[in-house]
Amino acid sequence: MREKSPKKELNVNETCGNVRTGLSAESIKRAIIDNLNFIQGRIPYLATPNDWYMALAYTVRDRMLERWIRSILVFRQSPRAVCYLSAEFLMGPHLANAMVNLGIYEQVREAVAQLNLNLEDIIAQEGEPGLGNGGLGRLAACFLDSLASLEIPAIGYGIRYEFGIFDQEIRDGWQCEVTDKWLAFGNPWEIARPEIAYYVNLGGHTEHSYDEQGKYRVRWVPQRVVKGMAYDTPIPGYHVDTVNILRLWKSEACESFDFQAFNVGDYYGAVEEKIASETISKVLYPNDEPVKGKQLRLAQQYFFVSCSLQDMMRIHRLTGDAPDTINEKFAAQLNDTHPSIAVAELMRLLVDENQVDWDRAWAITQKTFAYTNHTLLPEALEKWPLPLFW
Repeated sequence: MREKSPKKELNVNETCGNVRTGLSAESIKRAIIDNLNFIQGRIPYLATPNDWYMALAYTVRDRMLERWIRSILVFRQSPRAVCYLSAEFLMGPHLANAMVNLGIYEQVREAVAQLNLNLEDIIAQEGEPGLGNGGLGRLAACFLDSLASLEIPAIGYGIRYEFGIFDQEIRDGWQCEVTDKWLAFGNPWEIARPEIAYYVNLGGHTEHSYDEQGKYRVRWVPQRVVKGMAYDTPIPGYHVDTVNILRLWKSEACESFDFQAFNVGDYYGAVEEKIASETISKVLYPNDEPVKGKQLRLAQQYFFVSCSLQDMMRIHRLTGDAPDTINEKFAAQLNDTHPSIAVAELMRLLVDENQVDWDRAWAITQKTFAYTNHTLLPEALEKWPLPLFW
């Protein structure tokens, strides 16, 4: 009988590693075809321009995620991280930026050419996420790029608006604003994190009492509760190994479907809570002239800072440290007035939710936050009527 040769132990990089993370033109070409077949479910003959864009985007994203995993392992030992809270992040198209930062632009061009495709045409296929108006959102994006390039651990926090600022059409020589459906064909750069979700209270009233130690306590009884779910986008630094993340929050109903209401014929009522909750992250900057618009904009700001602060506290707990040392792990930067309600929310989380003494909580809050305003014009500095704020 012929003797069997000893089984060779497979090295991950010898099998799937080159396709998943290889930086040569040949590895990238193979990865594009693999992603076209197994993520898009297409063969080259039937592939649309968007299919080729998605296949290339997933190929580039894989190479970012490899560095992101390494970044997490390194930054777990880091003494402090930056959290950048902003209502706007005007990141621009991801594909070309990621290829330049990873240093693989020419390899991708060669790989795409071998597939008889034009790289510029694929790049032009990407829709820009309009999650900001202009300067403020672009500045936030530049800060995230800079932090990653300087290899400073950072998380950007904001809102995953379903509809961005607006798309522009020219009709008879005039600009027409139309809905910005930036998610219409999917977003290959984000990773949904349904396991990272937080509950945010809105409205209602508070109840006051004293605990067994005689300490004054306040309990919030909300009118309604919404859930914020995380979506992560990797942010690569320029020609470095570091990849940070932008974590955006999507609002959802705690209970999306009322089965009892549906059974008695109240079909709208069955999904009413879902519609109301998802409105919070529906659109960038609702018109705040009417009272409803003011309510929605304040709800948006409170929603994303509450989710972000709860997330920071969760990450801090993973290290085994107490809530009253969160300032030693995070430095939180507030980008203009929109996230400034975070000061009050961190105090609430520390005092009401974690029973930290008021003076100690205030000292922590002062050491945690920094703030930048972008103009002193009165019309640009937000003011809220006290009854609404209450």
